[in-house]
Amino acid sequence: MSTLPITNRRRFERFMLPAAYTAIAIRTLDSDTFDFEGHTYDISEGGLQFELDRGFEAGTQVAIKIELPDAVLAAGDTGPGRAVFAFGNIVWMDDSEPGPVRMAVVFTRFARTGDRERLLRTFAAGRLRRAA
Repeated sequence: MSTLPITNRRRFERFMLPAAYTAIAIRTLDSDTFDFEGHTYDISEGGLQFELDRGFEAGTQVAIKIELPDAVLAAGDTGPGRAVFAFGNIVWMDDSEPGPVRMAVVFTRFARTGDRERLLRTFAAGRLRRAA
């Protein structure tokens, strides 16, 4: 019996973030304030998996503020401007369990000059474990 190799269909490598230490804030595009706060599970250059107390349906467009913890940032990349801001689309939501709702978002673009580069420097620093 032969087995075929498993093909990774993801475009970007995912990295695990410290549980409950990587805060995010979400807002819908019709709001000016980040009204919903939660935590990330993993992140890639293309998106992230996270949880909030409330779910958003697939297709919802959101703005995201990701607060990367000091422990995972590249050397010298600290200070109040270290958050990464992006826009994206919710691609799935799992509200089958009681409690926080797990979701994933695909980034459509980074909000500020340097946000994508800050995220890539964080990955290159080698302080994050690769996600399965």
